[in-house]
Amino acid sequence: MTQPNSNPLRTLDGGGTPNSGSTPNSGGTPSSGGSLDRGNGTLHYEVAGEGDPVLFIHGFGLDADMWAPQWPLFAQRYRAIRCDLRGYGRSTMPQGAYAHVDDLLALLDHLRSRPAHLVGLSMGGRYALRIAQAAPESVRSLTLADTALDGHAWSDEWLRRWRMMSDAAKAGDLTGAREHWLRHPLFGPALQQQPVAAALAAMVERYSGWHWQQRDPDPGPTPPIADVLATISIPTLVLIGEHDLPDFQTIAQRVATGMPNAQLRAIAGAGHMSNMEAPEQFNRLVLDHLARH
Repeated sequence: MTQPNSNPLRTLDGGGTPNSGSTPNSGGTPSSGGSLDRGNGTLHYEVAGEGDPVLFIHGFGLDADMWAPQWPLFAQRYRAIRCDLRGYGRSTMPQGAYAHVDDLLALLDHLRSRPAHLVGLSMGGRYALRIAQAAPESVRSLTLADTALDGHAWSDEWLRRWRMMSDAAKAGDLTGAREHWLRHPLFGPALQQQPVAAALAAMVERYSGWHWQQRDPDPGPTPPIADVLATISIPTLVLIGEHDLPDFQTIAQRVATGMPNAQLRAIAGAGHMSNMEAPEQFNRLVLDHLARH
């Protein structure tokens, strides 16, 4: 049972209700955006800057605001694009058949931004890889930060904690599920930095919890991406936080060794949320990668 005043979603930012528009390092970058109608749902997106397009894809239980530490800098040099996937942030809940890959490619078409550099973290990396496999002509380069991977055999500890969150959500305790997620060791290093902790708490609090409660109709690839890494020759930067969990360390090594044109770099001192925990290192490595491709 949750004890009074023990909810991390309320205490990490000083006890007030998080501001849904507040993220660290967001700067004053002018952005334009809107909603893309996909027939059975809409995607919220933002665009800033001019030049070659860079699409940022967020992680699970979070939303496009996680890219605030990258937004001003990348918008100075590129056409930066970020969106909330279905069921996250300001986009609508999944309704009927859909696929995140189709949504993201439709967004690039809507913005006339193919081919694009793809930058994904965790779940976002999983979908960047799916796009690269399904539509390689649409991708100039990949940056896979602390990425998930279709076909990875998750550890017993990871599965145990996932079941804990899912069971709580299915029982109607979304607050408890969100607390379990924010307290996950995945976010341990990030929570040591107060501005990052506050931003994470705000995003997790506004996460719908839909994907814990429902069977996601988004079909995964067959065969899984892990089995076809050698066929993805797009220039790829694989980033891994020094203190990320063993599952993600294993995935990073597998992706970097399995893809023919991939480079692996560790981000010193960072955990899973490397783009938020160590933005200077992250930005430098990614900008250098994009400049070469």
